[in-house]
Amino acid sequence: MSAERLPHEKGFHVSWDQIHRDSRALAWRLDGKGPGEGGAWKAVVGITRGGLVPAMIVSRELDIRVVDTISVKSYNHQAQTEARVTKSPQEDLMGDGTGILIVDDLVDTGKTLELVRKLYPRAHFATVYAKPSGKPMVDSYITEVSQDTWIFFPWDMALQYVQPMRGTD
Repeated sequence: MSAERLPHEKGFHVSWDQIHRDSRALAWRLDGKGPGEGGAWKAVVGITRGGLVPAMIVSRELDIRVVDTISVKSYNHQAQTEARVTKSPQEDLMGDGTGILIVDDLVDTGKTLELVRKLYPRAHFATVYAKPSGKPMVDSYITEVSQDTWIFFPWDMALQYVQPMRGTD
């Protein structure tokens, strides 16, 4: 995002209702696409923290009772850093990732998913939103946004007055 732009000028604001609808759409896209009998998935693994809400919604919609998490830290105060795993999912569950649905809110540069894909190459990677640089790392997604768009998720926001984009009245 250029320094001359205000954050809301290239911002995509996602409400709780919108993330719920888009996560349900992701579940519908994934329904019956797993490698198990009838296209069932073995488990859902949410990438913390942003993937927790979509992972919960997908697991509920697809009636997947085995849910785990993987924590990957790749941002430090809005600046991207080297991605590293800080918490792994259950080893005996994961194997090479076969039958595992790995869910995140967004793929941006793809560095987080690239790291996780190296660990679980046979898993299916799904995100709600995708930017062009990260799209090659994801198997399924719902909405593509431009690379210079900043997505404002509802868990990062508070209700407050916002100045109009142009002018003050």
